[in-house]
Amino acid sequence: MSGKIKTNFTIFGGTGDLTYRKLIPALYNLYATKKITSDDRIVAIGRREYQLEEYHEIIKDWVSKYSRIKFDETTFHNFLKQVDYFKMDFTNLEEYKRLEAYYKQKEIENHIFYYAVAPSFFSIISDGIISISDCKNEKIIIEKPFGETLENANEISKKLEACFGEDHIYRIDHYLGKEMVRSIQTLRFTNPIFANSWNNKNIDNVQIIAHEEVGVETRGNYYDKVGALKDMVQNHLMQIMTLVAMEKPDATHSIHDRQIEVLKTLRPVNRLDMESSMILAQYEGYKNEVNVDPHSTTETFAACKLFVDSYKWDNVPFYIKTGKKMSSREMNVIITFRPLDAESKPNVLTIKIQPLEGVSLKFNIKRPGESEEVIQTEMDFCQSCIPSHRINTPEAYERLLEAVVNSEQTWFSKWDQIYLSWKYIEQLKEKYSDLQLPIYSYNQNTDGPEEAIQIMEDDSQSWGESQLACKR
Repeated sequence: MSGKIKTNFTIFGGTGDLTYRKLIPALYNLYATKKITSDDRIVAIGRREYQLEEYHEIIKDWVSKYSRIKFDETTFHNFLKQVDYFKMDFTNLEEYKRLEAYYKQKEIENHIFYYAVAPSFFSIISDGIISISDCKNEKIIIEKPFGETLENANEISKKLEACFGEDHIYRIDHYLGKEMVRSIQTLRFTNPIFANSWNNKNIDNVQIIAHEEVGVETRGNYYDKVGALKDMVQNHLMQIMTLVAMEKPDATHSIHDRQIEVLKTLRPVNRLDMESSMILAQYEGYKNEVNVDPHSTTETFAACKLFVDSYKWDNVPFYIKTGKKMSSREMNVIITFRPLDAESKPNVLTIKIQPLEGVSLKFNIKRPGESEEVIQTEMDFCQSCIPSHRINTPEAYERLLEAVVNSEQTWFSKWDQIYLSWKYIEQLKEKYSDLQLPIYSYNQNTDGPEEAIQIMEDDSQSWGESQLACKR
């Protein structure tokens, strides 16, 4: 390869699961669709003693299994010309001199650095990059939770901002790259039937549900330090909550501005009745997982009832529920509208994020025939069921990596947004602990503890069978 590199992707954690499962397949997709070219380069950094050919053989299996674009031997062979492996101990600052020499040898100047490692390594990697950087052309991508603690994350953020500037820092939340998450705005603001009824006069409750069938798998070291609140609620689910609750962006108010408005109007923790607002639980057998403390009290399930204290959302509960080892894998946003009378069932809008992608709407209609009985029926749009949609829709990481290349910040989090959501979740957890509320237990392959179901059922309306997603 000759000439200067247009864009160089350096991945710290080049032998990790995130790189193998998500990043390398996403970069292959970008190459196959000509979003990155032979002028770009990918450098995977790891500590293992891999020869380049060996590393290429390893990633071949991952690309063939996880790439959106159908695997093609010729395309992959050409893609490999862009992929290098650089062995180094990135916790040793002296090693960065070798990395700097490598960049000079390859005439690499325009960098995208991806922190695909545990948060405990963010600070030392930042120090290393800054030690060899002129802070002009670099971009930094950081994975959530962006640090080990709020204080630590703030220190890292200030350090990176001082060198590279806020506009060159990309705090990635891959849920914001998912097709149906990005469709929430379109659904809300371009359809009069929703735009004109998206308020507390018409909406009874909002549910944001994220169930996982898997447990912690190989992530015990990381997960046991954070739990469900920090791993899912603090970032992914609160991001979605703000997209559901925010006002429409305009020429003077960006998506980010509108999301901040929501976070600032969350009902203060000291005004929540915690016993009826949050349940934390742990699945049976969690303490036996690899790299998990046998005395762990870390929650693998969290159910919260939160409120946005604004004129539009006054007293509308937002139910957020997530858990591992649940009965199914699904992520949905469910909007339940108020019924017109006690005899009618509510309209229910469901935005399906994963594994199926699409939108469904339940509404009332007369039973066909002579009967005047009112029944509920459903219209359903399955985005991912249509082959052309599925094939032509970029994966989340693919979409977000392309956005970084194009310096597009819209779907990345700013530090003030992260700070507000992180601080709020920490306050929730601290109050839960101060009140000595229990970490409940639940059986694997269920919908979580009965106590969480009860919180949601107690709030259900008197119009018949509860529409809450926890009751099926």
